[in-house]
Amino acid sequence: MARFLDRLLRRHIELPIAAQQHAIELPWTQRWYHIPKRSAGWDFRAEDYQAARINARMVAKETLGPAAWNQVRRAGYIDVPSRRFPGLTYRLRIGRRIEVRCRPGVDSPWPFPYLCINPVYPLPEEEFFAHLYLYARDNEDEIIRVAAPQPWDQRLGRTF
Repeated sequence: MARFLDRLLRRHIELPIAAQQHAIELPWTQRWYHIPKRSAGWDFRAEDYQAARINARMVAKETLGPAAWNQVRRAGYIDVPSRRFPGLTYRLRIGRRIEVRCRPGVDSPWPFPYLCINPVYPLPEEEFFAHLYLYARDNEDEIIRVAAPQPWDQRLGRTF
């Protein structure tokens, strides 16, 4: 066990040559503030963006399922009802802030109608949309904990 932890916590582990080409990336261990908004970095090429977006669309489609994905493609959003706040719905849109919608007579727990959550590291918009969908559906407490209420809608800054 101690050997496993030593290897796990070491900053640099020598990988076999074949494994070095396909090493696991750990983007959340880095700081990304130097990367321009809506970018994946200076070394990302047009082909890289295209491949990332194709993969992101597949991830989002598989995560939401065919019916929900078709609704997003058709209407531009999907509504996820809150489990914590009766009468409140999170409207999720690809690449945008979360819109908080309340039935008439229901007060929002936030002072503003939009919640801003950006990924820790650059992600394609559709992939981060799938993340937000899972949080709204299955882990609403995380949205409540990290979301920054905002008075206006805006594109997300760390997606591309």
